[in-house]
Amino acid sequence: MNHDTTSPAGATDRLTTRSVFGAPCWVSLTSRDLKATEEFYSAVLGWQWRPARLGDSFRIALADGAPVAGIAAVATMWQMAVAWTPYFAVASADQAAGRVQERGGTSAVGPISLPPGRAALLADRDGATFGVWEGELFTDWETWRRAQPAFIRLHTRDAFDAAIFYGEVLDWASGRPGACEVGYEGGEVVLRSNGDVVARIESGALEAAPDPTIRPHWQVHFFAADVAACARAAELHGGSVLSEAAGEAVLRDPDGAPFTVTARRGR
Repeated sequence: MNHDTTSPAGATDRLTTRSVFGAPCWVSLTSRDLKATEEFYSAVLGWQWRPARLGDSFRIALADGAPVAGIAAVATMWQMAVAWTPYFAVASADQAAGRVQERGGTSAVGPISLPPGRAALLADRDGATFGVWEGELFTDWETWRRAQPAFIRLHTRDAFDAAIFYGEVLDWASGRPGACEVGYEGGEVVLRSNGDVVARIESGALEAAPDPTIRPHWQVHFFAADVAACARAAELHGGSVLSEAAGEAVLRDPDGAPFTVTARRGR
């Protein structure tokens, strides 16, 4: 889901999800309190902010002047959980939502029109939430994506079953020009777009676990120069540290949304 259509400096044209599909194209956070959310992530990750063209309930997060993620103060309005959610590019949001329901998943919100496109918030058959976006992308999308200080990983019950589900919904490994490639490396399913690793899927999550970080979910990682400093800043500004190891920490913001900061540059 792209919260606005402002292109990076120097970009004048845009392409659409009909040209680039199946790959993650955005990450978005649902929030109850936009101002508090901005203050927390500014303190932890050093983000700056700009308004989004969708209205006062939306903001664009910037890292070193480049768009990183979107914040949408719609959790209360749409009666949904506060969470970080990856969005995948699709040719048709309606078709993708239909495929999800046909394969045992669910539709939480939409598809709805959010000019210049359509979006839907969905869940796979193991309960992991994700979104799809149909519409305009930055013309320099490949460069923009590679520069993103973020990547995503699906923790799920069965990585192979999940890969089949998402492959059928998002046309992974379909042989169509621009389709994502799926491989198995180091015990994980690895998703590549034009040769770049854009997502990973790993087995081991427990559907009925009381801890939401153990249940199937998409985990959003943000790169940081100093992981320990991010963890301390999270605690000082009303968040918490769920786990911390060398070079990586799983944090929770004051609204309850978990996310990961990592010093590793490889995906």
